[in-house]
Formats: sequence, structure tokens, C-alpha cells
Amino acid sequence: MLLLVTYSQAARNSLRNVCRTHEESVVRGFGRAALFEATEHGAFLALRLREKHPEDVQIERTEPFNEFREVREAVRVAARAYECRECPSTPYAKFAVDSPHPTPEELRTREL
Repeated sequence: MLLLVTYSQAARNSLRNVCRTHEESVVRGFGRAALFEATEHGAFLALRLREKHPEDVQIERTEPFNEFREVREAVRVAARAYECRECPSTPYAKFAVDSPHPTPEELRTREL
């Protein structure tokens, strides 16, 4: 998919118009951003917007996130356990103390 992010009101207006006109190529719109299909039509629309607003449109190629391939099992287990905690107001840092789950510092420093 192609992610478009806009940084000005004029670029947002153009993005909104393109999304309305070419719904078949838009995966999802987010106001200031949109995901376009990874097709030549999606690329054409993205490049057209960048030509019109060169400094105000960013285009990135994205790929779906596969949590089972890209994230350690310990992190998935920690997320599941944290969401099932007894007290919903307990912050993760406190929850992880004296548990087998990674600390917030470990989570912040390890890259996917």
C-alpha cells in the first residue's frame, strides 16, 4: 500500500477530493492521510498530489504488519496478559515488575 500524509490545508483538500473521486484506489482515509492501493493507479494519484503540493505531501510504501513473524512471542504474551489484568488502571511498568514479561525499557530498546 501507499501511505500519503499531507501537511497543509490545500494538500488536505486535494487529498479529500482525490479520495472521493477515486474510491476504488483508496484503501482507507484518515483526514490528513490516506492509504492507496499499491497499483499504478494508486501511484499515479499519489504522484499527482505530490506534483501539485511538492513540500506538503509525503509518500511512503507500507506493508501489512505480521505480528507472528515480526514480534517476539514474549511481547505478544505480555500484551495479552496486560489486557487481561485484574485492575485496568495499573500501568504497564508496574504490571511488569516481578513478572516474566519484558520491562518497558526492554520494549523501547529492542527493534522489530
